[in-house]
Amino acid sequence: MRRSVLRVVLALAAAPLVAGPLVAEAAEPYKLGVALGFTGTGSAYSQEGLRGIEIAVDEINAKGGLLGRHRIELVTRNTRTRPDVAKTVVRSMIEQDRVRAVIGTYSSASALAIKPLCRDAKVLHIATISNAEEITLKDPSPYTFSVVPNTYMMSKATVLAAAKLVAKNNWKKYATITSDYEWGRSNQKIQVALMATLAPGVKNVGAFWPPLGETTFNGFIAAIRKVKPDFVLASIAGTDNAYWLRDVRDYRFDEDIALVGGLFSVVELQREGNYIKRGTYGRTRAPFFAHPDVPLMTSFVGAYRKRHGQYPSDWAILSYDGVMALKQGVDKAGTIDTERVKDALKGLEIETARGRLRFRDIDNQLNAPAYVGRVADDPRYRFPIYADLIVFPGHEIWRPEEEIRSARK
Repeated sequence: MRRSVLRVVLALAAAPLVAGPLVAEAAEPYKLGVALGFTGTGSAYSQEGLRGIEIAVDEINAKGGLLGRHRIELVTRNTRTRPDVAKTVVRSMIEQDRVRAVIGTYSSASALAIKPLCRDAKVLHIATISNAEEITLKDPSPYTFSVVPNTYMMSKATVLAAAKLVAKNNWKKYATITSDYEWGRSNQKIQVALMATLAPGVKNVGAFWPPLGETTFNGFIAAIRKVKPDFVLASIAGTDNAYWLRDVRDYRFDEDIALVGGLFSVVELQREGNYIKRGTYGRTRAPFFAHPDVPLMTSFVGAYRKRHGQYPSDWAILSYDGVMALKQGVDKAGTIDTERVKDALKGLEIETARGRLRFRDIDNQLNAPAYVGRVADDPRYRFPIYADLIVFPGHEIWRPEEEIRSARK
């Protein structure tokens, strides 16, 4: 009798040790940090990014959450498009909110600022808008993954298209105008180097550097006109880009000097479409109209239009893909444990709204395509899109691995 009672007591004592952790894990939410610039020059892109994230999270949570049991809880913070603020809010999300991953941010300088914080805390960092190549090129972090084509990839696509126009139009001179911060400096450096290789007959006659947050470009336009380039490569984004395009129109800058490869995302096409001269060649990162037959794109565009009454921008699509990449990493790992998810994502091929893409082992960069085309009206839409769209596959335009190894020495 005493042995029977003892067995019952031991069984009751042991039961919570087995059942307790399983119940806790099953109920544990997944805290996902979102650090974006909801004020400042990145506000429009960041608002669009959050919309894409929210749709992805709602789709996952409608099925019970990650692995069907871990509901995603968003922890959203405004970086104000400033690296110092980005560090402060991300540190708070990590230490106070205990997030397991951070999507962020707008501004490559801010992304570079939070990368070491995430690495030290062993928190995943997914770059969906910021795309300076330096985020994954040097000082690599095993916790940082990029789902957006980086500045090398976008620049190479731009220069390949520009080289064809140089040959066609017999252009001899070009200038650059670039926002003076990490993303802009990365773009300009890479574009000038690639132009020297891919279009060696054309000369760079000037580099112009408006500060981040510039609202008046007439002085820069006058200075560029003085050096008389045949065309200009522009790397200006966000609210700054809206002011740039306004002044280009108001001062009739593009009547005598061609603009090539400016950043015309769907945000610019929708909001500043009237300012952009038809026939101008622009670049973008994830236009919805490039992949109408990809199932994930079709479903996302439908969900976005139903919720917001308009077509999604590149920034919404990229941010949606960032959450879906995280989900597929968790699915492969079979757990929300960050170490195992990080290992699962490395080299993983994932389904995105842009098709099936793969993270490269050496730098955790997705082989995301880049897009260049000619701005044109389309009867299907109330805003211009790209005609003659060229889709450059990521694996054809990213930096060769031997150059990455060399850069890390």
